[in-house]
Amino acid sequence: MPMAVEHKSNASPLQVMKAVFWSFLGIRRRAEYEKDVASLKPAQVIIAGIIGAIVLVLGLVTLVHFIIS
Repeated sequence: MPMAVEHKSNASPLQVMKAVFWSFLGIRRRAEYEKDVASLKPAQVIIAGIIGAIVLVLGLVTLVHFIIS
């Protein structure tokens, strides 16, 4: 008996960034997490995480520079 193969649908870049943003905050509902697992690919999450981290660090550096000057 052949097994059913589950195909992942592609998530939009906005969905990926939204998932990474909420993960940075540590706030996720179980249903949203399961939906993300079904639609996100690991490469998408890794790239979005790196971009999110860069934006966060640059934002903090800019804020500190603004406050100090």
